[in-house]
Amino acid sequence: MIWWLAFRAILHREALRFLGQRGRLVAALVRPLVWLLVFAAGFRAALGLSIIPPYQTYITYEIYITPGLCGMICLFNGMQSSLSLVYDREMGSMRLLLTAPLPRWWLLLAKVTAGAMISLLQCAAFLAIAAGVGIHMPWQGYIVAIPAILLAGLMLGALGLMLSSFIRQLENFAGVMNFVIFPMFFLSSALYPLWKMKEASPLLAQICAVNPFTHAVELIRFALYLQPNLAAAGWVLLALMVFGAAALWGYDPARGMQARKGS
Repeated sequence: MIWWLAFRAILHREALRFLGQRGRLVAALVRPLVWLLVFAAGFRAALGLSIIPPYQTYITYEIYITPGLCGMICLFNGMQSSLSLVYDREMGSMRLLLTAPLPRWWLLLAKVTAGAMISLLQCAAFLAIAAGVGIHMPWQGYIVAIPAILLAGLMLGALGLMLSSFIRQLENFAGVMNFVIFPMFFLSSALYPLWKMKEASPLLAQICAVNPFTHAVELIRFALYLQPNLAAAGWVLLALMVFGAAALWGYDPARGMQARKGS
């Protein structure tokens, strides 16, 4: 019972923080909408798209990048949620959380889950706006995509959690965020299919193929079209476990005490 109470308390705290930051939802939507409404218009003529799974016919560039922009929302929100952890650690509230009589993995899981649920809400708002400007998916796909978006949000939240566990100052984390976010986003299938990247550089195509964000995007893309992508789901789960294990080790209070003694 106490496990569930702690889980619910963390979810409630993150929800209140999200609702209190009214500009956060607007900022989360502005980035993908700029890509969708501005950049896509310029790239539409330059990037011809052939029929590739999960699509059954030729598609416009706006339709192709929509799942990738959902991934962008999850990526930025995962990093932003972890940014709050660095702030909480500086203020001392993170220490109180980790000393609670509950397993650290459960507390961190609650934190990451809260971030993934916020990512889901932001993606839902973005897809609603996209539908309003004529970018439609199968209506069943919006339902099937819910677990895919949540899984992608968990994985990217765990990545942010891992980074925040090794960064001690708020200013440093902001720089690392940019160093991680932009390579992950641009070296993926979010904006262009991998076969297009392979034509330009086989090496970059291989980097894109092992990028966990690529598999998160493809998981969402296939789910929106009611098709399973077990390979992408497997890679996302593997990345989630690796990032989660690294974050769990990084937030070990005993390790933090040793670091302070050595400094």
